[in-house]
Amino acid sequence: MKPLVGISIYGLSEYRVETDHYERHYLIPQEYVEAVRCSGGVPVLLPPGEDSIGPWLEVVQGVIMSGGTDLDPQLYGGAVDNPRVHRGDKPRDQTELLLARAVLEREIPSLFICRGFQLLNVVRGGTLHAHLPDAEALVDVEDIHRDEAGLWTTHEVEVVAGSRLAKAMGVTAVRPVSGHHQGVDEVGRGLEVVAVAPDGVVEALEVRDHPWALGVQWHPELTAATEPSQHAIFAALVDVAGGRA
Repeated sequence: MKPLVGISIYGLSEYRVETDHYERHYLIPQEYVEAVRCSGGVPVLLPPGEDSIGPWLEVVQGVIMSGGTDLDPQLYGGAVDNPRVHRGDKPRDQTELLLARAVLEREIPSLFICRGFQLLNVVRGGTLHAHLPDAEALVDVEDIHRDEAGLWTTHEVEVVAGSRLAKAMGVTAVRPVSGHHQGVDEVGRGLEVVAVAPDGVVEALEVRDHPWALGVQWHPELTAATEPSQHAIFAALVDVAGGRA
């Protein structure tokens, strides 16, 4: 039996799609869906705005918390008037906070990507750098986490040998795709840093008291179809979820 893997999706205020019939859409990039399918799982999309997530948790055997816009800075004690912070989506924040806490409490296999990675840290009481180039340690350092237009780039990431992530990928050095302007500052309780960028920015976290829950700051879904190490992250999640199916 193929495991069902829930994927959180964008809020209504995040992106627009131009059509002649509808004005508002729930969205998720195709790569997330295909990464799950190609790993042997069945993707199930989980839209924001849901305040009763119990039925989801009775159905899915694994969860992916996807990327997207910035979290509300109030969630981690950040400045609400910071002009560097992008407009968030409150219904998405609220639903994903519930979902993240639930998958950790119920020990559901989970993968947290980019925004999801930051959400994982916040749920565990950690904080974020609202804008990495403004962080004290990075003010005079080249921004390697996105290109000049604020879009995709690649950079080296060093992974801790023996970590769950390293075992899943089969390597301890990767060059994945990223495009973020925020990052982990103070690490949340019960989380272990298992990968860093050359500038010291945290790139991956694992939950110590959970059978299989980890987060990556980069976007493995973008190269999962062509890079074995990135496909292997999804395959590991689906494999563990399959044990619950």
